[in-house]
Amino acid sequence: MKVENITDIKKFFEVVDSCKGKVMLVTGEGDRLNLKSKLTQYVSLAGIFSNGMIPELEIIASEPEDVQRILDFMVGTK
Repeated sequence: MKVENITDIKKFFEVVDSCKGKVMLVTGEGDRLNLKSKLTQYVSLAGIFSNGMIPELEIIASEPEDVQRILDFMVGTK
């Protein structure tokens, strides 16, 4: 799923951390990075941030309830 315009980055990572299964970030090259990893959160995503927001990410959540958790976050932030 693609998520866009994440302005509350701290809350987004809290939601990701609360997920039960894997949450993967898909890079432009097709690589998959563990988004629950603090190293990925701080190092890999640093280049994506622009003016305190994440414009767009493609992520894959392995558990249906995690997909719903992320969707609920996105709907609540708009």
